[in-house]
Amino acid sequence: MKHFWSTVLLLGLWTGLAAAQNLVLVASGPSDASAPSFLLPADDSSVPVSAMVPASNQPAPALAALVTLPRMAPELALRAYERRCALQEAELVSYSATTVIRAQLPDSSQYGEYQLQRHFSAPRTLEFKAVHFEGDNFVKSNIITRLLQSEVDHVQKDDTSLTALTAANYKFSFKGTGPMEGHLVHVYQVKPRKNRVGLFKGRIYLDAYTGSLVRVEGAAVKSPSFFVKKLEFLQDYADIGSFTFPVHTHSEAKARIVGRTVVDIYQRDYQPVANTVQTAQQIPSL
Repeated sequence: MKHFWSTVLLLGLWTGLAAAQNLVLVASGPSDASAPSFLLPADDSSVPVSAMVPASNQPAPALAALVTLPRMAPELALRAYERRCALQEAELVSYSATTVIRAQLPDSSQYGEYQLQRHFSAPRTLEFKAVHFEGDNFVKSNIITRLLQSEVDHVQKDDTSLTALTAANYKFSFKGTGPMEGHLVHVYQVKPRKNRVGLFKGRIYLDAYTGSLVRVEGAAVKSPSFFVKKLEFLQDYADIGSFTFPVHTHSEAKARIVGRTVVDIYQRDYQPVANTVQTAQQIPSL
C-alpha cells in the first residue's frame, strides 16, 4: 500500500514519513530570498486562510450511497482496502489540491496559518505554491516549514515500505462495527510488528460497504527525534471519485524546547487525474 497510504500524513511530516511516492518540492517562479527553496513566495493579496471553510466540514461524496452495495465481512473489507490502495497507486497520474496548515504553540500563545496550492505528478514530483501566511514567523519557520522539509527529506532518502500500513508491518485485529460520520465502519486495532520510527499503534476505520479508509488514529511507537517526546494523531479521509485522499489531520506533540505543539492540516478541492489503462495482472483480486 503505497502513495499516502504508507502512513498518516502528520506522522509522516513529523518523522519524515509522508506519502510513499518520492516527492520533490520545487519552486517555479520568482523567489523570496527569505523563503525556503521548495516554496514559491506567498501572494498576500489572496483571501485570508481563516476565511476558508475547513475540509472536514464539507460533506464527502458517499460512495456507498450511489449504489446498493452489500455489507462486507471484516476480512473482505481489509482485502477491498488493499485492492483500492493498489488501484490508486496504479491509476493516479496527478492531482492538485488546496492545503492549509494551522500550527499553534499553546505554551507561548504563538500561532500560524499557511495556505498553499499543492500539485502532485506521479511518481516523484510534488510542487507547493505559497498563497498566504498569517501569524508568527517563528511558527512558520520552525514548525510549518520544517514539516514540509521533513516530507521532502523522507521521500527522497527512506524506504517507505518499512512504514507502509500493510500486514508486513502491522497486525490487524477486528474490534467491531458501528456508525461514524455517515459511514458504517469496521474498526481494526493495529499494532506494529517492530518498534520502528514511523510506525504507530492505534486504530483504523474502513467503510463496511466499500473498504475505503475513513479514519486512522493512534500514537507513534518510537519518538521521531530527541526533541519530540510524544506524538498522537488523527487523520480523516474522503473518497474523491474512485480515489481516497486525506482531508484533515490533527496531531499533538510534546517537544523538549517549544512545549506542546498542535497542528491541523486541511486539504480540499482535490482534482485527481487518472490513467485507467492497466493490466489485470497489476491489481490484486479480492
